[in-house]
Amino acid sequence: MESTNDDFRELTLLEQIETDPDVNQSTLAHQLGVAVGTVNWHLKRLIAKGAVKVSRAERKKLRYIITPEGIALRARLAVNYVETSFSLYRKTRQRVQERVAELRRAGHDRVRIVGEGDMADICRLTCLEEGVSVVTDNSAPCLRVDGFRIHLELEEKP
Repeated sequence: MESTNDDFRELTLLEQIETDPDVNQSTLAHQLGVAVGTVNWHLKRLIAKGAVKVSRAERKKLRYIITPEGIALRARLAVNYVETSFSLYRKTRQRVQERVAELRRAGHDRVRIVGEGDMADICRLTCLEEGVSVVTDNSAPCLRVDGFRIHLELEEKP
């Protein structure tokens, strides 16, 4: 998963540099939610790959320029990101469909979903598509979303 994070960071950096060549590392770090040193490391990698060139705009200010190789890399990284996202979406839907099948085998047609974020949203949509009512009733079985894990709890815990 680490290379996926690196790819996503490089994609974001390339997009930001293309949008604003005068962007500084501190701003990039804030946008990515990482340390400035992490941005510096990624930029050095992108420069070594020939994806980005650096020129001095002012005495202490640098300008980053995305090269044609950088544009091609950005396109590849974007396609990989979309493919990875769709793969994760499909796998998550499959896991939820399996939990819905378990739920139905146990004689239930409604469920409550505990968890937040994209994974919980995928659970909610899949349940509705499968004809399972999503409720807030604590007596209903529970689909618990914990990161990438999805657990079905058929019995109410005390």
